[in-house]
Amino acid sequence: MATTETRTPAATPATGLADPGPLGLAGFAATTLVLSLTNATVIDKGGIPAALALALFYGGLAQILAGLLEFRRGNTFGTTAFTTYGAFWLSFAFYNLLFAKDVTGEGTGSFLLVFAIVTAYLTVAALRLSGAVLAVFFALTVTFVLLAIGAYAGNTNIDKIGGWVGIVTAALAFYASAATVVNETWRAQVLPLFSRR
Repeated sequence: MATTETRTPAATPATGLADPGPLGLAGFAATTLVLSLTNATVIDKGGIPAALALALFYGGLAQILAGLLEFRRGNTFGTTAFTTYGAFWLSFAFYNLLFAKDVTGEGTGSFLLVFAIVTAYLTVAALRLSGAVLAVFFALTVTFVLLAIGAYAGNTNIDKIGGWVGIVTAALAFYASAATVVNETWRAQVLPLFSRR
């Protein structure tokens, strides 16, 4: 989920393509927020259909498109991150819509654990990016770990904590998206991304 500010000169495209990062971050943030509000029991389970609809299109399809555009721009991190989370959201939607009667705590825990692992090593890579992006990935790693533990243990209290950390993750992703769009539009650093370079 890299931003224009965090790219190396070699990764900057000569084609004048727009930065797809803010789109991917916004799609991720929106879907994460709605599901996390449900996990934290801020809203009831009626929020799940809204999360699944977002997972199919904004969190899923839009993020995969952002990942493919990052590929075109030569950004390995952005390609891997956006395509991974786009696929996560599409998988999550299909898992819940098509296999709901077969869902188990161990199955869900394993599903979440896989993405916790990928997110953990993306967090290591994010150490070279902006502080805003690093914060998103650190919080997301914690979210996935908590939700995986909650699913394995069948512990709704851990799920709630994971939901609250997910809300923080969504807020951080919204901020990183907004900062990139605002800064690029104004052609100035209006909102800091806490660049690490």
